[in-house]
Amino acid sequence: MLIRPAAAYDHPTIWAILEPVIRAGETYALPRDMSEGEAIAYWTGPDRETFVATHDEKILGTYYIRANQAGGGAHVANCGYVTDAAAGGQGVARKMCKHSLFHAKSRGFRAMQFNLVVASNIRAVKLWQALGFETRGRLPGAFEHPQLGYVDALVMFRDL
Repeated sequence: MLIRPAAAYDHPTIWAILEPVIRAGETYALPRDMSEGEAIAYWTGPDRETFVATHDEKILGTYYIRANQAGGGAHVANCGYVTDAAAGGQGVARKMCKHSLFHAKSRGFRAMQFNLVVASNIRAVKLWQALGFETRGRLPGAFEHPQLGYVDALVMFRDL
């Protein structure tokens, strides 16, 4: 698997991966009716670097990395990851996260924080824990899940 910076020509494929996740509304606090243009502007915005994970030139997933906060919080990275549904269970998210941890450290970040990990997203929670993230906060009912109602969100953190 190759992980490379995303290019403008990747945007249609990135959208094809993002759209079902956004529409489902189960893991990201984004408007479920977000347009393609809005989603691409969010995912590839000027405040972040965006990558794609490929195998045989097929994009299997995408992630972005950015400073979690400005100013005094700019030494902590933040990322978002989405894997193509057809590539689920193949270790794509794990590889993207490992890549992001290495990239963040090489860019001078000292830690990585996930601000809103939906507690009902058990696969993601277990993966982030396996990669060294600890839950540093639980936000009761902070995420409105379309099927489960209000569920907790986790703040997960690890040093680099």
